[in-house]
Amino acid sequence: CDVDFCSMCLLSGGILVLPVFVFIASFLFWPGSLLKAYNWFWRQRLGLLVRYSHCGNYRFCYSSRGTPRDATPTLLLLHGFSASKDMWLPVVNHLPRDLHVVCVDMPGHEGTSRTGAEDYSIQGQVTRVHQFVQSIGLDKRPFHLVGTSMGGNVAGVYAARYPAQLSGVTLMCPAGLVYPTETEFIRRLRELENTPQVESIPLIPSTPQELDDMLKLCCYTPPKLHRQVMQGLLDNRIPNNEFYKEVFMELVGEKSRHLLQDNLHLITSPVQVVWGTEDQVLDVSGAAVLEARLPNCQVTLLEKCGHSVSLERPRKTANLIMDFMSAQEVGCENSKKLS
Repeated sequence: CDVDFCSMCLLSGGILVLPVFVFIASFLFWPGSLLKAYNWFWRQRLGLLVRYSHCGNYRFCYSSRGTPRDATPTLLLLHGFSASKDMWLPVVNHLPRDLHVVCVDMPGHEGTSRTGAEDYSIQGQVTRVHQFVQSIGLDKRPFHLVGTSMGGNVAGVYAARYPAQLSGVTLMCPAGLVYPTETEFIRRLRELENTPQVESIPLIPSTPQELDDMLKLCCYTPPKLHRQVMQGLLDNRIPNNEFYKEVFMELVGEKSRHLLQDNLHLITSPVQVVWGTEDQVLDVSGAAVLEARLPNCQVTLLEKCGHSVSLERPRKTANLIMDFMSAQEVGCENSKKLS
């Protein structure tokens, strides 16, 4: 009996030690894999399921929680350049559990098909997002569209092209405008236009120092990350850097650079604008452009916040979106009563 007891203790001890050993080994030698496991765990905790849909041979990867409801529109979230559906995890953490939420990987990003330049321009992305919406049946009732940065440009142009599908749209620090005040980042982009071979782009880091510089560019208060976490982020990004460069050059090209600005006159949906006052990527003066051009526009400026609003202010972002959606629902109900 004593031998059996000792064996059980050793076995149980081994079972406890093994996960700790795996964690430490992953943190030291495979930090990128550990970050992916962390995102998987967070999705599980939030009740988000990763799914796939298809349009012909084209595959969309997305995560979702809940089911569509008649009373409240579905929330479709479009991430920014070189990010993925998981960038919305901090925001989803503060959204109501019964809300139908969908986070999609944008064309070529993460689990969505990687094809060619025609899909990476803003118009190409709008077309693909529309196909995605149809593939999962979101077009059966109006939904609320949210986009940040590149995704904000896509969301705005989508609102201009498919107004009947939307109950409202939230644009967070969107690209695609003519900004009254230009940031140093935008001025740098203008220099890149005349450079035949682009070696370094601030949003495509390949070294720990460049990643640190990118975080400082995008965040008013950059997250303080352990050296191994930084390495894990790099390990997951670097294999995609050539793709990111291809997408980036499409975004700054003539077809995409000011596409949101060119389509503002076609937007009829209620628009919410959220912008960090300390945005060093796309200047906050863009908010005034939207407010002046869009008759049904509500602007919220976040003090001491940079370009990565969803990362720096996830709770505030979630609350602003829900408040705006609730206001639109009340407005619709009042309109029905008056009619």
